[in-house]
Amino acid sequence: MIAPSHSPAPLRLGPIEVPMPVVLAPMAGVTNASFRRLCRQAAESALPDALRPSSPGPVPTDGGGLRAPAGLYVTEMVTTRALVERNEKTLAMVRTDPAERVRSIQLYGVDPVIAGRAVRILVEEDLADHIDLNFGCPVPKVTRKGGGAALPWKRDLLAAILRECVGAAENAVRAARRSREVPVTMKMRVGIDESHETFLDAARAAENAGIAAVALHARTARQHYSGQADWARIAELKESTRLPVLGNGDIWVGDDAVRMMAATGCDGVVVGRGCQGRPWLFADIVAAMRGEASRTRPDLDAVIAVIREHARLLADEMGEDRGVRDLRKHVGWYLKGYPVGGAARNALMRVGSLAELDAALGTMRSHLPAQVPYPGETVEGPRGRAGHPKRPHLPDGWLDSPVLDADQAELLGEAESDVSGG
Repeated sequence: MIAPSHSPAPLRLGPIEVPMPVVLAPMAGVTNASFRRLCRQAAESALPDALRPSSPGPVPTDGGGLRAPAGLYVTEMVTTRALVERNEKTLAMVRTDPAERVRSIQLYGVDPVIAGRAVRILVEEDLADHIDLNFGCPVPKVTRKGGGAALPWKRDLLAAILRECVGAAENAVRAARRSREVPVTMKMRVGIDESHETFLDAARAAENAGIAAVALHARTARQHYSGQADWARIAELKESTRLPVLGNGDIWVGDDAVRMMAATGCDGVVVGRGCQGRPWLFADIVAAMRGEASRTRPDLDAVIAVIREHARLLADEMGEDRGVRDLRKHVGWYLKGYPVGGAARNALMRVGSLAELDAALGTMRSHLPAQVPYPGETVEGPRGRAGHPKRPHLPDGWLDSPVLDADQAELLGEAESDVSGG
């Protein structure tokens, strides 16, 4: 166990105070309202009674701000164009869980004007307390059209999007007479590849635009999720900017979060793949940040209880049929490392109702010993497909200049339509 010398300083994003500076990263098809609630509740369970809110919903501060007692839990990424066009699925995604402490929504956009209009919708219609902008997507179908992690290479375009979004948020707060400002943050990668790094220039643009904080996934687009995140780049970013810096990459247990903050000086951490099938990771991180000895190490019975609760939440959110089907992708993550057997896993992948889920879990459990302990290091590592480094797919001539030309601008208009998450 690594114990910090003291609890970290609260992360401050405008009027929002985050005493435990941990953020759930948006993941398409994963971080819906049900999963966000599981993660937040796990994190809050690790707080002492005096710091744990007694009721759901926003927690106001004495100064009129908002407090997120155990971190920020961000929606799935939505595209700015879909939001502006009032896409039904997208509107459903930005109508957040009323139990949430802070409504954090991540946007992906490539057009400054459309991005600004999307921000105005979120602020004027009181749909968000915090907006995050994504410039880190490494998926080839996005980067080949200049979006995602490829976009920061075009410095003029990035700066224009950042300025437009911050200005739109400020103007919309005044127009709607909201009592609190809505801070805008951004997430990015180190760059396109080792020869085309963008993170330091992007941070300068963010600072100039009035962005409230920057998050860095310490990999390039070429790396995707392969290899190890280079935490030294997070330290380099922290040294280069006055903005709060959040580090992202390879946080699998609570002690990893403490190590990252100690090694890099970053102001908080962002957690993605490490919590897939492990919402209790946030309890682990909160305990580690507080310097406590306790860690969350669930046995199989505790995992089964979380699976059942997750299914119930999804059924309430989506309807039973769709909710149970949505749970299927989580089952493999939940049971990773536990000796439940292939037949039981296959049966769980075929369930179509809460009753069938309960029956399949009961059958699986009946064939196992009375005690099935936590598997240890087997489950404390990469989850999902890490893959291998891949040559970035970019528009022709994209790297010739850091300034956008007319043909590239036209191509960018197609990038948003290919992004998952709305």
